[in-house]
Amino acid sequence: MEADLWCPINCAEDAERPGIFVELARQIFADAGIEVEYRVTNWARALQDVRHGRVNALVGAGIRDAPDFIFGKVPAGISRTCFYARPDSTWRYTGLASLETIRLGAINGYSYGEELDNYIRRYQKDLDRLQLAAGEQALALNVRKVELGRVDATLENTWVMAMYLDRHDASGALQKVGCRVPDVPIYIAFSPVLASSARYRDIFDAGVQRYRRDGRLAALLQRYGIRRER
Repeated sequence: MEADLWCPINCAEDAERPGIFVELARQIFADAGIEVEYRVTNWARALQDVRHGRVNALVGAGIRDAPDFIFGKVPAGISRTCFYARPDSTWRYTGLASLETIRLGAINGYSYGEELDNYIRRYQKDLDRLQLAAGEQALALNVRKVELGRVDATLENTWVMAMYLDRHDASGALQKVGCRVPDVPIYIAFSPVLASSARYRDIFDAGVQRYRRDGRLAALLQRYGIRRER
């Protein structure tokens, strides 16, 4: 399976803690006697690798990221996406209309929900409204742009941003200035062209439900500093 770095959902390949979804997948598939290989690449390449069957699964996908993929009935987690600005910013996200006064930073190829995806498509070539970062350091680039005033705010998953700022000793560098609603379910999504995908989807789905019931999923989240599923 593949994805770009989105820690703590999925972290570096050789990390002691490779990420919530990576550990969850390895444990669930190990129960079925299946070994999971995990590789980090950029998001656009991961999408194409899974779409064309070069890789079995994509980690941390929302349905809008890849609607043609094979998704389970049970999401492995929920993504809460919020806007982050400099500590001295007085801007607050109160809906799409509030974006008219700022330059927004986002990551190319990510889905942020229908309304924001439509906004990004509309203004993707207008650098005074929107700047898209790409590559394996896209989050770091967007954070730096906010710090330098090149964009006024950026979008990110709350778990991901909290861990990034903590790891870089920058917990006070940005402030949360509003969140997109509703939250979006996120999954491990399987290739639409591989015959094995339906079986793997069913194994993982059953495992997520089992781990949720017996408390193993909650324990895994706690190891990454997350006290509850949101």
